[in-house]
Amino acid sequence: MTDRAIALRAAGRDIISLSVGEPDFATPDHVLAAAKAALDAGETKYTAVGGTARMKAAAALHFARDLAIAVPSEQVTISAGGKQAIFHALLATLDPGDEVLIPAPWWVSYPEIVRFAGGTVVPLPTAATGGFRITAAQLAAAITPRTRWLLLNSPGNPTGATYPAEELQALGAVLRAHPQVLVLSDDIYAPLRYTPGRHATLAVECPDLSDRVLTVSGVSKSHAMTGFRIGVAAGPAWLIAAMEKLQSHSSGNPCSVSQAAAVAAFEGPQDFLAAWCERFRARRDRVVAGINAIPGLSTPVPDGAFYCMIDAAPLMDRFGDDNALALHLLDHGVAIVAASGFGGRDGFRISFAADEAKLDEALDRIAAAVA
Repeated sequence: MTDRAIALRAAGRDIISLSVGEPDFATPDHVLAAAKAALDAGETKYTAVGGTARMKAAAALHFARDLAIAVPSEQVTISAGGKQAIFHALLATLDPGDEVLIPAPWWVSYPEIVRFAGGTVVPLPTAATGGFRITAAQLAAAITPRTRWLLLNSPGNPTGATYPAEELQALGAVLRAHPQVLVLSDDIYAPLRYTPGRHATLAVECPDLSDRVLTVSGVSKSHAMTGFRIGVAAGPAWLIAAMEKLQSHSSGNPCSVSQAAAVAAFEGPQDFLAAWCERFRARRDRVVAGINAIPGLSTPVPDGAFYCMIDAAPLMDRFGDDNALALHLLDHGVAIVAASGFGGRDGFRISFAADEAKLDEALDRIAAAVA
């Protein structure tokens, strides 16, 4: 949808794109200054495959300060975006036929990475009525002797769902009985939460399981650094070593200049994040109110990230499926992503990482298109 929106714009069409998960804020000045300083200092050579010592230390600082995960830098690895870390973790551990449990709706790349690695995707369906979260009973019923991984994303893309501590503890109680199951906790949206209290993550809530939990984070969403392509992951030493071995034969080291920028992002001032989060919260409330005022559409209030998952089931008699609805909205000048792209159905995802004027105009166009 993003590519098609770009093509339509190039042809002269006025298209508002709410399909891409990318903050519209500018990268902080101190991060840009660090990247420029690295260039001026000639830091343009190979680094260690898993990242520079300072980058690993900065990532360990981030995990301790922002996620309460105390981890030595030797158990941290740096990759070209969080997606690469997930790719290498699954590729390093999956054999053909191994099962991976993925709550649905899911981020679009999760099932494709599993299939590429030879694994079998086992969807765990969720619904808005349950906060788009799996339950302990659901997890227990899904685990088989072939289950190798559970993927968790909190706050989640595309739903914005966030797991509270008590629910993670309940999931952990199930996992204790199945020592063959690893857990990938994708926490990249953790700084963008709208619920009170601290962020909860499995490695903290169930410390006895930390030797089989990989926590993935990064700077793309929190620091508006999507183009820098830096992801960070913390986990057991054996898994980190396996991921770095794969990385040595795939991309090699992450970009040296991007690492210098990410060090500044993690070590530098964090006070701007609160203002960004409040801006996103206001946009969320604006979009939720606007969507729920349109007949045939509804959305719950997301707990985090910058997405709303829209239920359009009442419109399916008219459109047939959510892909047809997505194309209809694109014809009316708004690019979104159909729910079926995320393992869902009968709806679509909106990103509210766009300025307020664009969001208001997009909501007007969606209302007109549906009418």
